[in-house]
Amino acid sequence: MRFYNTMTKKKEVFKPLEKGVVRMYNCGPTVYDYAHIGNFRAYIFADVLRRYLEYKGYKVMQVMNITDVGHMTIDDVAEGQGEDKIEKKAREEKKDPWEIAEFYIKAFLEDSEKLNLLEPMKRPRATEHIEDMIKLIEKLIEKGYAYVVNGSVYYDVTKFKDYGKLSGNTIDKLEAGKRVEVNPEKRHWFDFALWIRNPKHIMQWDSPWGKGYPGWHIECSAMSMKYLGETLDIHTGGEDNIFPHHECEIAQSEGATGKTFVRYWMHTRHLMVNGRKMSKSLGNYYTLRDIIKLGYSPRAFRYLIFSANYRTKLNFTLDALKSAEETLKKIDDFVGKVKALSDRGNARKDVINLVEKTRNKFESAMDDDLNTSEAMAAVFDFMAEINKMINQNQLTGADARVVYEFMLSLDKVFGLSLDDVPAWYMLSKDSEPVENLEEAFKNLEEALKQKDMKKANILIGNIIKTREEYRKKKEWNKADSIRSSLKKLNVVVEDTPEGPRWKVGI
Repeated sequence: MRFYNTMTKKKEVFKPLEKGVVRMYNCGPTVYDYAHIGNFRAYIFADVLRRYLEYKGYKVMQVMNITDVGHMTIDDVAEGQGEDKIEKKAREEKKDPWEIAEFYIKAFLEDSEKLNLLEPMKRPRATEHIEDMIKLIEKLIEKGYAYVVNGSVYYDVTKFKDYGKLSGNTIDKLEAGKRVEVNPEKRHWFDFALWIRNPKHIMQWDSPWGKGYPGWHIECSAMSMKYLGETLDIHTGGEDNIFPHHECEIAQSEGATGKTFVRYWMHTRHLMVNGRKMSKSLGNYYTLRDIIKLGYSPRAFRYLIFSANYRTKLNFTLDALKSAEETLKKIDDFVGKVKALSDRGNARKDVINLVEKTRNKFESAMDDDLNTSEAMAAVFDFMAEINKMINQNQLTGADARVVYEFMLSLDKVFGLSLDDVPAWYMLSKDSEPVENLEEAFKNLEEALKQKDMKKANILIGNIIKTREEYRKKKEWNKADSIRSSLKKLNVVVEDTPEGPRWKVGI
């Protein structure tokens, strides 16, 4: 496996610090509002990355934080001045900041579940790790990297000679871009806050320097090292996290430990909306809840996100989402077909070889910096080949079972819940019209009650064959009546160019 490392600006062979174990930290949400779809691009990427590492046999220790205090409004500089986003929201909504945090944490977890994001090993909250942050700040003061002024603590960026190694924003460049308005407490305008004294701030804690609250950057350093150790294998985030957030994390963590903080930095590119940066003022700002209200599924959004390489800018449009929904339906239909055809026995060698050939292409693409678009192209080629076999009546039940199990194994990576896709059954050559529909429906109801699906599907096939006879005679009312009666038993019938098909609901 080779991953693009933002630190070295090249693809590198992935080798974790400990054999078979991956320590991965993902920058999580700041809970002052609903997470927007751009945020979820980073979270879906982290989820697919974890899933693929597990698919390859690694044990993944994943930690994703929740920032519920200390995230400033000024994010394009390291200084950490401005107003806490959660407190700002609390004032706007005339609520307690703790109440705001709890509400949006719950909303984020609900959205994550809808998107089928795996639960991380730990989901630490900043407010529950204040003591860990204080200890880390004390260590930085002791080592000469930080200084105290009037109850606030700042990181002296000039003391960390490698500052800028991730983003390119070195001390020389920062000095050249010196601001006119400088916080008089700071030695250098680009120093950033580790601990902030602000009597007006509602969320405050006791510290050796007086009451205050932590800066945004110190939170991730403290929480990641607490649960994953002083050196992490992988740290992910959006490209907007590179500077200042991740640059400051490196300065804090490496300043405190003297060790490499992260071995592989992986960042997603921006999600554009209709070709422009997402903004409420432009009217192109979407949350997951917004797109669900518009009639699109979370699965389609998840598919849209991972179908594009994470290091390319992705332009989100409703047309693209509609296209993703249609593609997902094709995948579901394919899985439903092979699920219905599956049976015991030995699959043919050519099918087994096709599965292995596709698996090799899939893994080769994913091993190359998680190239999900190329991996999916291999899957679509495979589906086309199998569909040809189905249409020519060449796919046996044993072949179908191998294909179905292969698709489920790939889904462990993509997380589309393909195991929940119902089987789509087609009429077989043995299906015959029934003479007594009332008796046939009575027997079907009993078979469904007993969960005897083999008998149920034979009966459904015969009933649908009867419906086909009525359709040929243009006796539409009788045909529609059969369809309605089947629907009452949770049997959905669809007419396709290949003939009628059905699925049985639970």
